[in-house]
Amino acid sequence: MWFGFTDLMEDLLAEERAIEDSLESNRIDTVRKLLMMSTNKRIPLSKIHHCRQIFGIPDDFRDRVINYPNYFRVVVEGDGKRVLELVNWDPSLAVSALEMEFMVDEDKAKRAFKFPMKHGKDLDLDFDDTRKLNLLNTLPLVSPYSEVASKLDVWTLEAEKYRVGVLHEFLSLTLEKRASIHHIVEFKEEFSLTKHTYQMLLKQPRTFYLAGTEMNWVVFLKDAYDENGVLINKDPQVVFNEKLYRFAEMRELEPGFGLEKK
Repeated sequence: MWFGFTDLMEDLLAEERAIEDSLESNRIDTVRKLLMMSTNKRIPLSKIHHCRQIFGIPDDFRDRVINYPNYFRVVVEGDGKRVLELVNWDPSLAVSALEMEFMVDEDKAKRAFKFPMKHGKDLDLDFDDTRKLNLLNTLPLVSPYSEVASKLDVWTLEAEKYRVGVLHEFLSLTLEKRASIHHIVEFKEEFSLTKHTYQMLLKQPRTFYLAGTEMNWVVFLKDAYDENGVLINKDPQVVFNEKLYRFAEMRELEPGFGLEKK
């Protein structure tokens, strides 16, 4: 007895491999940016592998990194854990999606987040004056690629701005501009996140949308979706995945897909 893939599945596997190969440079840059955001510029390979699907990183990425000695170094620690380290800092990559948006539409970027200033007493200001005063505490966010982040007091407003910026950039690097609590907690140490991440994101409803309960939630970048909840700019891997979903939902295969038995 012999089992094998149908012609359709063989074609789909070949198509997915072609997409992965064509986007390898992009995925390498994604991992470099994750490392550049991390506190010590190093992340265990197991964590990247565990979250690979939300970034479109291929399953064999751990084998591919050896092809990029100018970017990565793999260190084996005493317990056998393999850790990926950044070799070279690239200033051209150290620009967040929010910073690029700020250059295009400054007012829109300023409205993305709100960190209102707490006043000791009522200043009896009109709307415009209050807005100008609050802008002092709204922008700029601390860049997720900033070296100053490790020196911040974890409970200060500046540190919170940094963490908000990190998560915004993290979501910007994902295929579908969303991530679950499980993906985010995976990088808790590397990105200096706290147990109050859910509450922190809730305070920024202009930019983030949270679905689910506090113990099991998914966070979305709102601007990445249209009014119907459809992702606006789709990565080729997302387009391919959607095609797979359509095949999975088909009750009867349409003719012409080459499903003849071998």
